[in-house]
Amino acid sequence: MVKGPVIPEKLERWPVDRLVPYERNARTHSPEQVAQIAASIAEFGFTNPILVASDAGIIAGHGRLAAAKDLGLKEVPVVVLDHLSDTQRRAYVLADNQLALNAGWDEELLRVELQELQAHEFDLGLLGWSSEQLDGLLAEPDFAPGTEEDQGQLDQTQPKEVDCVCPECGHEFIKQI
Repeated sequence: MVKGPVIPEKLERWPVDRLVPYERNARTHSPEQVAQIAASIAEFGFTNPILVASDAGIIAGHGRLAAAKDLGLKEVPVVVLDHLSDTQRRAYVLADNQLALNAGWDEELLRVELQELQAHEFDLGLLGWSSEQLDGLLAEPDFAPGTEEDQGQLDQTQPKEVDCVCPECGHEFIKQI
């Protein structure tokens, strides 16, 4: 029999004071980011539970716990991951944070979504980008190619690759334009 991935059976509510942060958690949360998480919880609800071990040790959700405390919440949703070995727990603390950083954005679709939310007068500040970043994301792309002498023949079939660095976390990636 092939063993598939474990799917937790249920969501539980635990008192905030029961949770034990992982003392070697390498992920940091600035006060500004915790405030952003708190604003997100206030707007959308506590939609992403804290992942814990059966001994109440936090595996993922340290920032959400800090935000819950700032909001004065007495209980938070948790999912107990009691199927992980101690080594797997330690590894998942890192993987949960890093795997999210490896995602990218379809900037055209992102711009459309942001513009539509803005048209509905939704507070874009709740989404996590700074106002400067939002200004850049909302700006229409400039497609003025200039002269052929200045920029060479514009080849629409071959994307160009540009080295980029995320201004928020420093993650380096290659973007095709």
